[in-house]
Amino acid sequence: MKLYRAFATVGGLTLASRVLGFLRDIAFAWGFGAGMVADAFAVAFRFPNLFRRLFGEGAFNSAFIPLFAKELEGNGRDAARSFAEEALAGLAAVLVALTIVAIVAMPWLMYLLAPGFSATPEKFDLAVLMTQITFPYLLCMSLVALFSGVLNTFGKFVESSAVSIVLNGTLLAGILVSYWLGYLDSPEGGIVQAIAVFVAGVLQLWLLIDGLRRNNFSLKLRRPRMTPGMRRLVTLGIPGVIAGGVTQLNIMIGTIIASMQPGAVSQLFYADRLYELPLAIVGIAVGVVLLPDVARQLRAGNETGAVESQNRALEFAMLLTVPAAVALAVVPGEIVQVLFERGAFTASDTANTSAVLAVFALGLPAFVLIKVLSPAYFAREDTKTPMRYAVISLTANTLGSIALFFWFRSLGWLPHLGIAVATAIGGWLNAALLWVTLIKRGHFMLDRPMILSIAKIAFASAAMGVALFVAAEFLADWFGRDRSFLTHMGGLASLIAAGFAVYALAVLATGALRIGQLRKALRRG
Repeated sequence: MKLYRAFATVGGLTLASRVLGFLRDIAFAWGFGAGMVADAFAVAFRFPNLFRRLFGEGAFNSAFIPLFAKELEGNGRDAARSFAEEALAGLAAVLVALTIVAIVAMPWLMYLLAPGFSATPEKFDLAVLMTQITFPYLLCMSLVALFSGVLNTFGKFVESSAVSIVLNGTLLAGILVSYWLGYLDSPEGGIVQAIAVFVAGVLQLWLLIDGLRRNNFSLKLRRPRMTPGMRRLVTLGIPGVIAGGVTQLNIMIGTIIASMQPGAVSQLFYADRLYELPLAIVGIAVGVVLLPDVARQLRAGNETGAVESQNRALEFAMLLTVPAAVALAVVPGEIVQVLFERGAFTASDTANTSAVLAVFALGLPAFVLIKVLSPAYFAREDTKTPMRYAVISLTANTLGSIALFFWFRSLGWLPHLGIAVATAIGGWLNAALLWVTLIKRGHFMLDRPMILSIAKIAFASAAMGVALFVAAEFLADWFGRDRSFLTHMGGLASLIAAGFAVYALAVLATGALRIGQLRKALRRG
């Protein structure tokens, strides 16, 4: 079955990207900690990164891919190219205008993006300048998204999955440049990082243009026109972007609220980076691969095949996501300490970031479920239903974040922990609404293998959680702050090895995954 192989391709490249991203985050935490520059960069990067996630990781393509696939299969390659060029022209025109307006208006927009920064003029001005530098990145990434959708429809996933490797490599190079120039933990260092974001966008765009060329499907920029195809894309695209990007919109809202607490923005940023590793590897891989697959199945009238693909995608996702969520919830302190606590990143930052990470982890399976369930709507050109549920979830998250932030602060608790709680609840609400509606419409149902797998995965993950808790107690001395970095790394490696061993044994013992089944799946296609 090619589906599993495609998951492995996208997930593997995403894993490589996230490993490089962790090296970047470790270096950034060492150089900038969770202070003023780190807070300003988190905001400056968050806004264009929101568009990267909305467009580059599937939300835009939720509307574009089904329409492009319909043109390709119904009217041929030339008609599909014409539609893609129309979409390219319209998208480029809108985003160029948006970029110019946003850069000019950024001193006023910052009061919306980070209102709490206004209490510290130096931080506010730095965030404005850095966001103006990074903003053109969203133009590059939006075009990258369109080109990725074309390649994904043809079953080509390498280039679109490698773009984050370029981003993380370029930002890591920016940190090294700051170190060489003596700019670490200084406003100048933050500006270097913002420039690196812009450069990364240009390099990513070049990578996708080259990918199209090598697959003999070049696109030309033409004059924007509101054709019937573009009207349909806009009709589906706006709800699709809102629905597919609800997770990132939740995080953006959290950043706005957290700006009222010093250090909170960057601590949320670091926790977000950690829990997004499994979300990226599993959720994004499934979302990117599953939508074209389900769309093709439905175009062929194979409803049973579409449901089968969803069940296998869900099985694959939960097999990897549930244990990841358990691990992040059980040993967050050890993970954050080993990865980030050095240089400007203090023990207090570790405690706060690990608390946020543990709560974020509780919502991780929900965010992956959203990635698995949404393609069933998008492939049927229904983007309005997921959008309605996204708005409900977003509203609940916003109100919950505001209420819990101030309530927790009044109790003397970590205020931005309330943001994490609201984000997790919002994710589960969205996933539940998508799930129930699909079942009511008869578009999805769990098959018997999936039902059995859920129980087995839950048991194996619980066993792993107990093992991690016991192992963490046993290895507590290894994480003492008087011990060396190598000792800390040895302790974390031992925890990972123990957790992996227990989970693997439990999965094999219960039959949640069989070696023969895995080999067969990888050989198919």
